[in-house]
Amino acid sequence: MSNFIFMSNEYIKNKIKKITRSIFSEIVCIRRWIHQHPELSFEEKETSRYICSILEKNNIKYENEVAGYGVVALIECQHPESQVIGVRGDMDALPIQEKNNISYKSIYDGVMHACGHDAHTAVVLGTAIVLNKLKNNLTGTIKCIFQPAEEKLPGGASLMIKEGVLENPKVNKMFALHVFPEFPVGTVGFCSGQYMAACDELSILVKGKGGHAALPDDVINPITIGAEIILNVKHMVSQLPAIKKYILEFGDFRAYGASNVIPNEAKIEGTLRTLDEDFRHLVHRVLIEEVKKIEKKYQANCVMNIIKGYPSLYNDPELTKNSESLSRQFLDPSSVKKIDIRMASEDFSYFSQECPSCFFRLGVANNHIKDLVHTPNFNIDEKSLEIGVGLMSYLVASNLLCRTSV
Repeated sequence: MSNFIFMSNEYIKNKIKKITRSIFSEIVCIRRWIHQHPELSFEEKETSRYICSILEKNNIKYENEVAGYGVVALIECQHPESQVIGVRGDMDALPIQEKNNISYKSIYDGVMHACGHDAHTAVVLGTAIVLNKLKNNLTGTIKCIFQPAEEKLPGGASLMIKEGVLENPKVNKMFALHVFPEFPVGTVGFCSGQYMAACDELSILVKGKGGHAALPDDVINPITIGAEIILNVKHMVSQLPAIKKYILEFGDFRAYGASNVIPNEAKIEGTLRTLDEDFRHLVHRVLIEEVKKIEKKYQANCVMNIIKGYPSLYNDPELTKNSESLSRQFLDPSSVKKIDIRMASEDFSYFSQECPSCFFRLGVANNHIKDLVHTPNFNIDEKSLEIGVGLMSYLVASNLLCRTSV
């Protein structure tokens, strides 16, 4: 008759830290290669090949060409059918010209990893390597999802889900992280419940009747109409019973006339950020109805287009609370922070809508590296890679601890 002992969190923590330290230089090399070879959304062909080469080197089985250039690695532990945990890393870059003076600077003009997706991919690859070495101490299956096109609608997450990435085997929980230059390296942040906003793109084309500005009775001024639309909808939405925070702003208003020339049309673009789906749909209705009303008032032609973007990102309270507690064990209590709701959007939200998820932030700044994401000088303190790999591995492993015979 076999005896069993419990593989404690302390044992796994120490094993993970030891393995992560031993592969740290490899993780840095992985991140630097990806940083130096950035590819835009839906164009991540070489990044995908590189990910596959690392997985092959470490004898981790995978499936590639999922929703384009997505890769899904599978690590089967003891009793693989018992529970499945997913870990996601996005891998696309941005159309930004890098200004960093570093040896691994982007080799492509106008393309840069300015949002940290190179670090995300390196962390998930590192996590896969660590957990693959520990799979005999764990029970269940780990599914590492390398996702294309986070930065561009309709979002690679939604496409991978449609292709069944959360099935066969079915994922029970999901984890992901994002670099956070607002925090110093060594610090992580969590927000339970609603964390990031749904995001919709708004565009309004106002077609009037151009002419001489001195003859107002002979023109239908699209600039006046557009200005009234902006002011009216912002006022009307501000009067709605908003349970949660929202943002309605317009950032582009173009009408090519002159001081005494009324143009034929004007174009307006804006953004709607919401945390409540019912309120989101209510604002959509208000926008459409108000544009139609003003169109009729001026006898113009107004075309309202709402491009529905990513949903809001929801962190499962129980999973997030447990992850915070585990993070304090792996790091130290002072390194784990509460963070506020952010009105930016993130397509990991699609995963969070499908299964209990925890999306947390990884501090990457130091005294010399502190530029924000989506800027040409963004970079990270690479010590954060060791912390990211170690902590992500610990969060997953702690959910998959098993008893082993002795």
